[in-house]
This record gives sequence, structure tokens and C-alpha cells, in this order.
Amino acid sequence: MTTYDDRASLTDLTATAERVRRSVESVIEGKPEVVRLSLTVLLAEGHLLIEDVPGVGKTMLAKALARSIDCSVRRIQFTPDLLPSDITGVSIFDQQRRDFEFKPGAIFAQIVIGDEINRASPKTQSALLESMEERQVTIDGHSYELPDPFMVVATQNPVEMEGTYPLPEAQRDRFMARVSIGYPSAEAELQMLDVHGGISPLDDLQPVAHAHDIVKLIEAVRTVHVAESVRRYAVELVGATRSHPDLRLGASPRATLHLLRAAKASAALTGRDYCLPDDVQALAVPVLAHRLLPTAQAQLNRRTAEQVVLEILQRTPVPTAVGGTSVPAPQHQPGRPVYGRQQPPGARRA
Repeated sequence: MTTYDDRASLTDLTATAERVRRSVESVIEGKPEVVRLSLTVLLAEGHLLIEDVPGVGKTMLAKALARSIDCSVRRIQFTPDLLPSDITGVSIFDQQRRDFEFKPGAIFAQIVIGDEINRASPKTQSALLESMEERQVTIDGHSYELPDPFMVVATQNPVEMEGTYPLPEAQRDRFMARVSIGYPSAEAELQMLDVHGGISPLDDLQPVAHAHDIVKLIEAVRTVHVAESVRRYAVELVGATRSHPDLRLGASPRATLHLLRAAKASAALTGRDYCLPDDVQALAVPVLAHRLLPTAQAQLNRRTAEQVVLEILQRTPVPTAVGGTSVPAPQHQPGRPVYGRQQPPGARRA
């Protein structure tokens, strides 16, 4: 049962999230669904992967989100010569103390921006595995806790581009959601020329929320109620990816947990203290698609992981308020936010 304090927390959440959203949208023109997904991942204690071609504002989105919150921020430019110790830190021998002293790496920040993460070698990419999942770093047998809140916002170019290394499955599974910004509309691009033509709007961006506020909002998201039927619905969606004939690798149990956490955050952002099947449906593509591996035949048929997830949404019965099932979900419901790629199906391989 939701108490008065819980309701007050959700009220504060929507007000604070609205301030952050307006702050980020002052920099990112014409992409409200992408900004909302970023906030959803932040409040769900996840990490965000932004994949798209160069020049569409991937790094700008990550910086705008970081600057809108008064917290520690570090940016890592991933290059082929980047070492794992550059990310996690290294122990250096102190001549005066006659002992090793740990020098923290760039990962020790509340919001870490990993720019072009797939331009580094897989060995360097794997340095993020422990920190993203366990929120700690282990060096020479000693574990160091990362600050709270902690979020990795990574950008990557499509794997078809030169000089990129595809992220391994274990790395992709650590990201709660993947989003593609896409090209702006003509009106938004024209407005961007007016706003960005003189100075960068990031220069005037001021924090509108404190790190302590985000921690409280995350705690409020945890109180969102999820009915048994909605939890079972999420499990059925993820389970369907493991037996689909067009996929050689389905979503993991971690994906189910991420899908439910993101749905709770999405519900809280709308001011609800309970989760609906609509919240799960709206987030299924960005949370699940990047974890799936299509078969060779599916790739020859230009079947993308996003298309498979939409097909599963279409076939899986949606629970009703009384615990039964209704007709399968349509591919798109008017008024429901749609996240993920903006390109037409089949325009890019998964």
C-alpha cells in the first residue's frame, strides 16, 4: 500500500524530472522521446547506450544530462590505445610511505560519459563490466565502491563504420537500454541553427537537480507497485525471445529485471505509483533489442532484432486489470511513447 510519504516522493519525482527534461531539451532539439528514455534509465539505476551515426548529438545528449544534475562527471574518450587502467585506476608505489597508493581512474564519478566506446579494444571495454554491474572496482585484491548515483552513458558508432569493435554480448547486456537519436526534422534542424549558431547551449546550462535529489527519486521509484500479472507479462515477453526461430541468442534474466525496473521508472515519471502493461510494452524494444542476436538466415532476410521484439509484442497476450488476458498488443498505440530507432525497419542491421 502506498503511504502519504510515498505519494509525496512521487510528486517530487515528477517535478524534478520535469526540470531535468526541460534542461536537456533546451540542448537536444526535437527528440523528447529520447530525453524521456534517458531519464527513465537514470531513475531505474541503469546505464544507457546511445548508438547512431556521427554528428547527430550523441555526446551532446550525454553532456546535457550530466550538466543538468549537480554531480561529479567524467568523460572518457575511447581510443584503440586506451588501457583498462586508464578507466579503473592503478596502484602506484609511494616512495615516502613505502606502500602502494591507489590512484582512481575516470570511472570514479557519478555520471561517466564513455564517448565512442566501440573504438577501444575488447580488453579495454571489459574494464567496465564489474563497475556497471556491481558498482565497484577491484584492483590488486581491494574493492573500491563507486559513488551513488552511478550511471554510464556510452555512445557508439554503427559497427559497419571503420575503426570500430563490436561490443561483446556481456558488455551489451550491462546496458539497460539502447537508443538511437536519429536525424532531426527540418523544423528542429532549422531551430538548431538559430540556437547553436552562435555559442553552444551547454555553456549556459546550469544544474537543476542535485545528486541527493536523484538518490531520493531512485528510492521513490523502488516503491512503485507491480502486479503479479504485469511481472508475468514481462517474463513471457523475455522468454519468447529465447525460443524465437529468428534469434540465436535471446534476452537474459538480467534483461527481465532491467525491463521491470525501467517500467517502474516510466510509471513514476507519469505520476503513477503502479505499473501498467503499457509501460512494459513501450520499453520492450530499447531494453531488449540490443541484447538479441539474429540468426544468419534472419540477417539474410534483413530481419532486425527490433522487428522480432515488435512481433513478440504483437503475439503475446496482454494482461487485464482483473488478471485475465486481452487481445495481443498492436504494433503501435496512439498516444503511447515509442522509444528506440527512428530508421525504418531493415535500414540497419542489428
